[in-house]
Amino acid sequence: MRISPLGDTALLAELSTRLDTAINTRAIALAAALKKRRDVRQAIAGYASVTVQFDPELATHDSLSAAIKRLAAKRPPMKEPGRLHRIPVNYDGPDIAEVGERLQLTREKIIEIHSRPIYRVFLVGFVPGWAYLGPLPKELVLPRRAVPRTVVPAGSVAMAGRQTGIYPLPTPGGWHLIGRTSVKLFLPDSDPPCLFRAGDRVKFFSAQS
Repeated sequence: MRISPLGDTALLAELSTRLDTAINTRAIALAAALKKRRDVRQAIAGYASVTVQFDPELATHDSLSAAIKRLAAKRPPMKEPGRLHRIPVNYDGPDIAEVGERLQLTREKIIEIHSRPIYRVFLVGFVPGWAYLGPLPKELVLPRRAVPRTVVPAGSVAMAGRQTGIYPLPTPGGWHLIGRTSVKLFLPDSDPPCLFRAGDRVKFFSAQS
């Protein structure tokens, strides 16, 4: 583990650099354990790290670093599995033909591979409701688009690298658009306002006959 200061009242605890569901589970569990401490104001899990904001009247960088190492060594348990969301997808995205050409896969094979796994919600960020899902099967791995779009429609199902996701709002984006869904991910009148939470699971299925 590597622990680095983030200003006077925050730390970054890095467990690893890999995109891995087991490590992400440890990060989420560590964040949950840290939130219970009186000297911690906020703890937010990333892919394989936790950002911790603390009360400087109750803790220092050194004292909290020691506490984080003790908690990480215990590997605090996390309730598993996370909530399962089944998401219908129309696999008719504007990039699916190009993706097929580059990967030498038929459209039907892309659908079969993309809808095969149960994906992990590694974290939620970028814009309200956006969830980084993965790992994407290796057969579908492509780098981001060379030229990002200035606007991607809400509901677009996309992929890039070892991840996939759904654009919750019309935003710029550089991922490959392979489909669309009608499921709303950002629910501003709900608490919490995001459908997905870190640790949840997502299963896509084709909505087309």
